[in-house]
Amino acid sequence: MRISSFSIHPVAVADPPLRSSYGRHAPYALRTIIILTTTDGITGVSEAHGGDGSQAALEAIKPMVVGMDPFQLHALWMNWGRPDATGDRSQTWLVPGENPRDARTRAYAAVEAACLDIIGKATGRPVCDLLGGRARDAAPFSAYLFYKHGGGGGLEADTREDEWGECLTPETMVGQCQRMVREYGFREIKLKGGVLEPELEIETIRQLRAAFGPAYPLRIDPNCAWSVETSVHVGVSLKEELSEGGYLEDPTASMEGMAEVRRRLLELGIDTPMASNVATTGFDDISPAWRTGAVQVVLSDPHYWGGIRNVQRLSALCGQLGMGVSMHSNNHLGVSMMIMAHACCVSPEMEFACDTHYPWQTEQDEVLAGGRVKFVDGAVVIGDKPGLGIELDMDQVARLEERYHKLPFRKRDDAEEMRKHVDPAWQRILPRW
Repeated sequence: MRISSFSIHPVAVADPPLRSSYGRHAPYALRTIIILTTTDGITGVSEAHGGDGSQAALEAIKPMVVGMDPFQLHALWMNWGRPDATGDRSQTWLVPGENPRDARTRAYAAVEAACLDIIGKATGRPVCDLLGGRARDAAPFSAYLFYKHGGGGGLEADTREDEWGECLTPETMVGQCQRMVREYGFREIKLKGGVLEPELEIETIRQLRAAFGPAYPLRIDPNCAWSVETSVHVGVSLKEELSEGGYLEDPTASMEGMAEVRRRLLELGIDTPMASNVATTGFDDISPAWRTGAVQVVLSDPHYWGGIRNVQRLSALCGQLGMGVSMHSNNHLGVSMMIMAHACCVSPEMEFACDTHYPWQTEQDEVLAGGRVKFVDGAVVIGDKPGLGIELDMDQVARLEERYHKLPFRKRDDAEEMRKHVDPAWQRILPRW
């Protein structure tokens, strides 16, 4: 069995105007659907980041994939997947999917998932069963809350209804969370911060705790928007709310800054864990993160960490070092949803609920045959279907690909969206507070 064809389908997915320290989301998120077909007629699918950079990396790896045995993934990793040895892998300034240093790793990860889908279909087993068997039958996810402007995403005739409404206050954020918990059954809560004044974000977390109680662990992620001093202030102010399964994620820039925040909080008797997907984006980051005490919870990502198997390896490494592990998310469709779920279920040490943007996308944009992935009590259940357990609706892929080619942009630029819609002079400044 060999790979006989490799097709790449760039797609555009409507996205509401969510906020982070990077700026404001564009009306569409860019993704890429990958389809591999074998000489036996078996099809494997995957999903990657979108835009010109992602597509170029996938086109570059394509000649190595066509003709390969889908079982021989180690050879492809050694020849292509390892990250560039030079440059900064930190996501401090670059949004995920736009870092040139991990472009090859992301392309490899997309191919790996499609190959595992093929292998699973060829053997009649789910992907998780190919990698040692599932450590859990369902992957738990958290309610991922965002401050947002009014609007449902999309443009012109494709503009979407604003189902969530504007959310720029603590009170409206509680309402957003209540709806997410009610509709999806999430049992852990994460707030994307770095948007409002720190005191307002502190108040938001306090109101979430008042509304949901200590049974729902809380996290906040300002994407490096705060100084060390502000980060410590937030950590002190929320020492109770972020305890018991919570954490403070990437409050300030750099590994050194994170270590300093952790040191100062410990001196005050506050043991709130520091989590990161900005300072830690590859295996070479784990040793300094552990040695300096900068990070206690690593947020993995099967896309830019190099695939499902690398997430499994990371999980084992973190377990040996006494570090926690969870999973980062970006805007994504159901293909990535299932890649993430399998990665979680084959990683025994992944005990924190994973992030997901999935509630922010809609049925109208799903590319899976049969519709969107379902949550059961806040988790995605891994069934007995072979491979990733999904098939594509190719008519829907074609519609989203046609939409992509009509868009004027080919990369994510949240700062430009802020200048268009909020403040013509806006720049991302770190620290902002």
